[in-house]
Amino acid sequence: MAVGLRIKFDGGTQEQYETIHSHMRVDQNPPEGLIFHSAGPIDSGWGVIDFWESREAFDRFVESGFGPAAQELGGRTFAAPPDIKEFPVHKITKPSG
Repeated sequence: MAVGLRIKFDGGTQEQYETIHSHMRVDQNPPEGLIFHSAGPIDSGWGVIDFWESREAFDRFVESGFGPAAQELGGRTFAAPPDIKEFPVHKITKPSG
C-alpha cells in the first residue's frame, strides 16, 4: 500500500538539500519504490513531501542511499535527523500530459 511522508529538516536549507540531492543523482537514478518527490522551504527550514509504494521501500532508500550519502558529505548536509510523519494514501492522481 502506498504511503505519504511529510519530512521536516528543521534549520535545513536549499543549499544543503541540493548538495545531497545532486550527490545521490536522484533525478538520473530514482530509488526503487519512489512514486513522487517534492521539496521546498518551510517556516522551520526545509520540507519534503514524498509518496512511496510502501514504507519498506522508503526505509530501504534511507538505509542504502540517503544515510550513507549524508555520512559521506558530513557537515555539508542537514545537521539534525528529520522529523518524519507517515500518512496513508487513499488515491494518487497523475494528470495526463
